[in-house]
Amino acid sequence: MFSGFSTFTRVHVLISLIAIVPGLVVLADMPSSSRLDGWAAVFISTTALTSITGFGFPFERLLPSRKAGIVSLVVLPVTILARYAFRMRGTWRGLYVVTAIATLWLNVFVPVARPFNKVPTLNAVAPTRSEPPFLVAQTVVRIVFVLLTFSALRKFHPQTA
Repeated sequence: MFSGFSTFTRVHVLISLIAIVPGLVVLADMPSSSRLDGWAAVFISTTALTSITGFGFPFERLLPSRKAGIVSLVVLPVTILARYAFRMRGTWRGLYVVTAIATLWLNVFVPVARPFNKVPTLNAVAPTRSEPPFLVAQTVVRIVFVLLTFSALRKFHPQTA
């Protein structure tokens, strides 16, 4: 999986994968209104770390992965404020749900896109990432995250600390 990658790339990918797992746990548990404070803290901190380390790669042109990192770093402060400063009260509950799930989607976007660069068969059917197979893959992921966001907005009502 990591052969041919630099140590920096390996660490970045590992942090990214670590960020996705607790993010999925938090997302999956939102309908039960559990706070999952530990899982959420790991998700938020590793998501921030993966977005920050993404800027350690050489800059050749503005790639979608870097755009995702920029958006994530703009959205994450809202997630942090909503959860920790405003304790998900009132409007901040909805802002937390939307921004947490958005940053998780941005984390998932890159591993879904990456195989189209690295796997020869996928690269052959979508060499520019504007072909239907790539667009369908990303659209399916986006639709799933949008549906999960609406569900979480309806069902996530944690006890405030």
